[in-house]
Amino acid sequence: MMNRLYTISKKLAENCPKEFERFLIDKLPWEQKLIGISGARGSGKTILMLQQLSKLLSEGKNALFVSLDDIYFSENKLLYFAEEFVRNGGEYLFLDEVHKYKNWSQELKNIYDSTIDLKVIFTSSSALEIYKGSHDLSRRALMYRLQGLSFREFLELKYKIKIDPISLTEVLSNNQEKESEINKLIKVFPYFKEYLETGYYPFFIEVGDNYTRQLQITVNTVLEVDLPAIFNIDFNSIIKLKKLLSIISRIVPYKPNIEKLAKQIETTRPTLLKYLFYLDKAQVIRWLGADTFGINYLNKPDKLYLGNTNLAFAYSGDKNDIGNVRETFFLNQLQQNHTVTYPKKGDFLVDGKYLFEIGGRDKNNKQIAGMENAFIAADDIEYGYTNKIPLWLFGFLY
Repeated sequence: MMNRLYTISKKLAENCPKEFERFLIDKLPWEQKLIGISGARGSGKTILMLQQLSKLLSEGKNALFVSLDDIYFSENKLLYFAEEFVRNGGEYLFLDEVHKYKNWSQELKNIYDSTIDLKVIFTSSSALEIYKGSHDLSRRALMYRLQGLSFREFLELKYKIKIDPISLTEVLSNNQEKESEINKLIKVFPYFKEYLETGYYPFFIEVGDNYTRQLQITVNTVLEVDLPAIFNIDFNSIIKLKKLLSIISRIVPYKPNIEKLAKQIETTRPTLLKYLFYLDKAQVIRWLGADTFGINYLNKPDKLYLGNTNLAFAYSGDKNDIGNVRETFFLNQLQQNHTVTYPKKGDFLVDGKYLFEIGGRDKNNKQIAGMENAFIAADDIEYGYTNKIPLWLFGFLY
């Protein structure tokens, strides 16, 4: 049976696409003993692991990739499998979708404690609370998050246009040199429009015109498979989660009336807050609060957004409000590497320091007048001036 897993692993490594790599692949400390990569379904976690597996195999390393929803693990313990792999000279073990394995937390801890030289890299749904598993992994696992494609990565993957990432500090410094470089390479707006509608999930390459349908299928899988596996929710809860998502998708960005929303899906206030928490963890929606310490389902969110602009178009189509799309894009792109909270004035506060108002080319400073470190992220402009920055430029942060 293990020979079958070795064969599958080798074939997957040989056949995985290698022309384009996600930004995270060069940032991960592959020599650490236990690394976790979380992210929304469809964001490219599996391909990233297979690309690294391929590199290791080409260097003569003993590395193996297995998916924990394989039938082998319905009868065989992961711990015993890992120990046998080490006895056979195993050095790197890639585990895909650990949330599909019942005792993931305990067995990852046991593997960490019982093997000396083995490096374990695992992926999980973004909804998986790795630090709140039944066994503490916080001192053992280094966790990294992989979002969907940035605007910059979309340009590279689809159109082979390679542009280096830009730091937030560079973006805020009114970097017209970088803006000029990009504007000479491409006509930004048509590409940006395409990205907002269909460019966030890497699987657009495979599915083509069926992208929107595939995206809806992906979200359904999150609701019907991933969340029940992680949070142990029942069929009735799945139905209510779908209804909740349908309602939210029509009204975001939304300052939620929790009592009213709870009545609409026929549930209690505490249960609704849990549902919103689940959807945020799965990156289907974004829960924006004033608290820099993150979300919890004891307090209501200050504002709700869909997880990314592609979801907005998939669920609302041409009825999308352009203001919603702009704010959703900004929030999504900043959350990969920065902390974004809900401010008293303006639309977003980034890293507790930078205040942003989002709008079109004619957006003025009225809402942020007199505020320190305050900026406008403006759509439909090619170049920035004073404190006004092109919205699309924030798509080059990762």
